[in-house]
Amino acid sequence: MPIAKITGPGLSAMGLSVALLWGCVIGARVITLDAARERTRVVRELQQMRLERQASPVSVPIRHRVLRAPMALG
Repeated sequence: MPIAKITGPGLSAMGLSVALLWGCVIGARVITLDAARERTRVVRELQQMRLERQASPVSVPIRHRVLRAPMALG
């Protein structure tokens, strides 16, 4: 003798609830993995920018001749 019976609409509501719950769990997992990938990409870009900035040496300054105006005779 059953204590409670599950009706068709009740079973459908439970099925829908379980599907929504799994959708949220899977969606959260996807968002978390995407955020981790993005964080890794940004860190790599920052490291690359630091290496590029350090790798380019400063050129040696060129000595310029000081040109003097010719003295006027007079």
